[in-house]
Amino acid sequence: MKKLLIAAMLFVGIASFAQAQKERLTPEQRNEKQLQKLTTELNLDANQQTQVKQLLADRSAKAEKMRESRQEQKESGTKPTAAEREAFKKEMMAEKEANDAKMKSILNTDQYTKWKTIQEENKDKAREKMKEYRKDNN
Repeated sequence: MKKLLIAAMLFVGIASFAQAQKERLTPEQRNEKQLQKLTTELNLDANQQTQVKQLLADRSAKAEKMRESRQEQKESGTKPTAAEREAFKKEMMAEKEANDAKMKSILNTDQYTKWKTIQEENKDKAREKMKEYRKDNN
């Protein structure tokens, strides 16, 4: 029984360590990993890789600025007003549309279609994870 308990604790420890390692990627590392994945899945040529890499870097920089702004707001203890939340939502939608337009200009028609499919699959996965998270925390 003790051996089973020790084995279970070891497994949990290793799993949590692996998850912690995954979360420690720098934005540059995440961008590089995403670029490699897109290169493989969409068959990007060298020129497309360069353009997508720049797009990912720009997107990461903007996301980091937004994260810092939200963190400052959280630390100050103030909650955003309904108007601020709506403005943030509109800003995020505008960013998404701009990103989509840039990807459409970089990729050919088949690649863009496949990229949109991948985006939808990722969105579905995120929804499922959120459902599981909510279920576990309620």
